[in-house]
Amino acid sequence: MMGPALSAAALAALLLSLPGVALLRRARPALLLAVALGVALVPLGGLPAAAYARGAVGDLSVTTMLLLLHSLLRPVLGWESVGKASRITLQVLAATGGLLLYPSALAPGPTDPYRIGFGNPWFLAALLLLATGALVLRLHFVASSIALAVLVWALGGYESRNLWDYLLDPLLAVWGTVALLVWSQKAIVQATRR
Repeated sequence: MMGPALSAAALAALLLSLPGVALLRRARPALLLAVALGVALVPLGGLPAAAYARGAVGDLSVTTMLLLLHSLLRPVLGWESVGKASRITLQVLAATGGLLLYPSALAPGPTDPYRIGFGNPWFLAALLLLATGALVLRLHFVASSIALAVLVWALGGYESRNLWDYLLDPLLAVWGTVALLVWSQKAIVQATRR
């Protein structure tokens, strides 16, 4: 249902992040956004370009969708960027979720964290606590991401019935992990210079 639109947004975000385009983005952000979305929807061999991206990557999580939409609409609507604390928290959660979920799904064993995504009340309670904690800490983007993912899951917005697919996708997990590795490397380099 939402897959093609998310794929178009992802492809548009990728196009707008290209080095030459990023410089133009400041001049006419709304026009550039419309052109990027148009390019993502141009048919290639009977399917829009965004459909090929969706076929290669699959459906993106609600969290990734929010990050992409924020990135796309920020210059047009004049929004501030996602706060550093929210961004780092999302990266930690994405990396932790990816390390918890993906390796165990590939390896045989007694535990499968993916199963709890099928409506486990303890998982929902943990997410409620996490979202509440994010609100208390003023991490509004994190709280909104969790709340919207659970809402879209409850409404059946994707083909999947597993809440993990609404919260996390492999690209988000890689983004979080790589960002934390880069941050750790910078921290180590700064510590050795002292």
